[in-house]
Amino acid sequence: MRPSQPQAILLFAAVVAATTVSVAALSQGRTDVTPCTATGSSAASVTRLNALNAGDSATVQKAIDNAAAGGGGIVQLSAGQFDIHEPLVLKSNVALKGSGPGTVLKASPRFLRSKGPLGGHPLITTYGAQNVTIADLTADQSGDVLDGNVSGRLKEYLVDVRHSTNAVVEAVATKNPFTYSIAVVGSSNFCVRNNSTVATSNGEYDQLDGIHITDSHSGLVVGNHVDQRQGKDGDDGLVAQTIGSAVYDVVYRDNDVRGGSHGAGMQLAVSGKEIYNITIENNRFWGSPSGIRTGYYDGESQAVHDVIVRGNFFVDLDGASTSFSGQLENIQVVDNRFCRSGDFKVADGPKNLVARNEASCEQ
Repeated sequence: MRPSQPQAILLFAAVVAATTVSVAALSQGRTDVTPCTATGSSAASVTRLNALNAGDSATVQKAIDNAAAGGGGIVQLSAGQFDIHEPLVLKSNVALKGSGPGTVLKASPRFLRSKGPLGGHPLITTYGAQNVTIADLTADQSGDVLDGNVSGRLKEYLVDVRHSTNAVVEAVATKNPFTYSIAVVGSSNFCVRNNSTVATSNGEYDQLDGIHITDSHSGLVVGNHVDQRQGKDGDDGLVAQTIGSAVYDVVYRDNDVRGGSHGAGMQLAVSGKEIYNITIENNRFWGSPSGIRTGYYDGESQAVHDVIVRGNFFVDLDGASTSFSGQLENIQVVDNRFCRSGDFKVADGPKNLVARNEASCEQ
């Protein structure tokens, strides 16, 4: 992850009490995932679209607009391929749901002729919508057949939650990205759960992050399978980034993460605002150049504080399991395991603690 453009503490008792999930259950359509505060759309009315006779973005967008005009609704897509000629813009109280991985939203050969609200090329954006859901589908940006190195490439992202409250992205698989795969920007009360991202390209793109949280707060990133290293272009697996606003009260739990060749398993990326009240718990970080690290893009004047790194498994990393530097306070790296990976590094700071971390390769 490298920045490209400007853009309260959680109830920890509830977090601790929440149900957890095993890494082995990832990507199996399970239901035993950590509950989220965000619920997304509450609409009940359903519009059904069949890929065989309604398989393009114009039809899907019309269904979204009609649902919103009626106060909200569920746009239910069948299995099959929907050709996306221009970005889909979700509206308030609308849920866009597929029928599982077999529902494929695929950028068409003419996709790059149009742009999203901010001049990028999102496949789906929530742009200002509230109470929204994106679920149970495959989002394919076609970066393998399109040349995504175009103007505005990093202004919007493949699945783009933007300026939204109460947003859910669940059971979405992303393919062939030329931007970040799933991004939450300038939003609050969000849930990114049980999704799968993958980066497979070689020598075509940079900055291919998996799940990227920017200028947002009060959310969960839980139970996701992130693999940015199937090709050579992948970057960070998970990211918390500040540009114009702080990132705080975000929990990253039970994710299975391989960061790409150009990144880390997870980066806390600081540029102008602080990052705080972050819980990174019970994840597996594997096969990455490094585990969890801080990165600074506007000096080290902004603090990273009140971060818990607990119960994670770091395995087969090229570098350090954790590497925290800069202006730090109350960074707790405790009760983690590491195998064929580097040490836990945390620079000095008030209340910082590295303790009870064990060298163990037991799965």
